[in-house]
Amino acid sequence: MAAPMIPPVAAPAFLASAGWGGAAILPLAGDASFRRYFRVVGERGRAVLMDAPPEHEDCGPFLRVADHLRMLGFRAPAVLAQDLAAGLVLLEDFGDARMKEVVEADPARERPVYAQAIDLLWQLHAHPAAPVPAYDMAVLLREVGLFPEWYAPALGIEVDADGYTDAWGSVLGDVAQSRAVTVLRDYHAENVMLLADGSLGLLDFQDALAGHPAYDLVSLLQDARRDVSSDLEAEMLDHYGELDRTAYALLGAQRNAKILGIFTRLWKRDGKPAYLGYQPRVWRYLERDLAHPALAPVRAWFDANVPVAARADAWSAFA
Repeated sequence: MAAPMIPPVAAPAFLASAGWGGAAILPLAGDASFRRYFRVVGERGRAVLMDAPPEHEDCGPFLRVADHLRMLGFRAPAVLAQDLAAGLVLLEDFGDARMKEVVEADPARERPVYAQAIDLLWQLHAHPAAPVPAYDMAVLLREVGLFPEWYAPALGIEVDADGYTDAWGSVLGDVAQSRAVTVLRDYHAENVMLLADGSLGLLDFQDALAGHPAYDLVSLLQDARRDVSSDLEAEMLDHYGELDRTAYALLGAQRNAKILGIFTRLWKRDGKPAYLGYQPRVWRYLERDLAHPALAPVRAWFDANVPVAARADAWSAFA
């Protein structure tokens, strides 16, 4: 079940040791993992407390990737204090101007803000990849395996799991062996903050890997949590510049098949049914990606194994 937004017992002592004693600890957000976030408000101003229970989460990757991003000049939250044994990290507060809400409140800002987010990726991709694990074939296949593992049983359909793995393995070879850049993996409108100085703040990058440049473009432009029009998607891909569009379609299909499995797992295993409302949108992206000729073996598998009634329409009541 989703963890209640009650501050961890160790939080007041941790904050006191960091010079934030007596500060209020207010619920801020939970996410798709076991991590929770609280806003800390006190005499020293505001900060964000990340609660990452060590039995479920490892703060180390977050801290290492944050250091790497800041070293390159990108805005990852500064770390104000940490107690890794307790899974507590006190972070710089980036405020409340999240990209998703900003562009939805003022549609005129959508294109310039997305262009700025694309520019950030272009700048990040100009640097060698961070010292993180490779986004290789084993990882790509393990991720898409979440679809037959979680999605198919939840819908009561029997599928050819071996054929599924073979189909993906036949199409993903080039993207698994491409030039590697830092892939943030969850670079979308709920994880990008608009900061007071006009720059963009980055969140939720602890799962970063070294992989294909197209992946984070997919994450941003085929956003599971908000509609991105095909016109805006095409415009932003042109804005990025030279890009392997076949790789974009392949990784779009890979990511969306994975997300369908993840969101089903969040419902079945973790008691988080709210993510089911995103499934119809994810299916729309996936169907569009599967139309690419390079995905013909995967499209054939879906046509043979997943009936139309078990696709987007199966989740319409949750949307």
